[in-house]
Amino acid sequence: MMCRFRHWLTAAGLICSAAAGAHPHSFIALKTQLVVENGQLTGLAMAWTMDELTSADLLYDAADAQADSPVWKKLAAEVMANVIAQHYFTEFWRGSEKVTFTPRPPQYSLARSGHQAVLRFVLPLAHPQPLAGQRYRFATFDPSYFVDMHYAQDSDLSLPAQVPPGCKITLTTPEPTAELLAYAQALDKTDTPDREMNLGEQFAQQVVLQCP
Repeated sequence: MMCRFRHWLTAAGLICSAAAGAHPHSFIALKTQLVVENGQLTGLAMAWTMDELTSADLLYDAADAQADSPVWKKLAAEVMANVIAQHYFTEFWRGSEKVTFTPRPPQYSLARSGHQAVLRFVLPLAHPQPLAGQRYRFATFDPSYFVDMHYAQDSDLSLPAQVPPGCKITLTTPEPTAELLAYAQALDKTDTPDREMNLGEQFAQQVVLQCP
């Protein structure tokens, strides 16, 4: 049995993969829609689509189980517990104030999409946040940058119909220096980047929500 993707979720950066060479070694494509209730922001509805190699072990364990099978529910609970333990791999800010999350998502699931595993869940804010006149910023990333977590395009971020008029969401992708790219590319899959570098954060995309 290969080393499990779930082990990476338990301790970020500890995934075992057949891939060799530079960081990152695995990839997760992100999609997010804001959750708005009664004019307040209450959470983020996320979908994480794992690359085929990263998905392989989960799909092996699920075998031919149907989507509503206890097998999928067990796998989803295990993966979700590890995501929660890593604070959802997400930082969320209201101005200069960090916004916290509750430890129990109201809903989550794990499913197969072709040869890829997709984790869907609602990341719940600990307290509903006002939207009028506010600016929020959030990012989802693996601190070690062993796994690249990214939005492929702007349309992977969306606002619900309940959002107040004039609210806008923007995605910014960092442009790392040549030196930083060279450092990441020089890391072997067994290497751990210097913690003080915050490597994953330096490559993390930033999402900003601005409401009038």
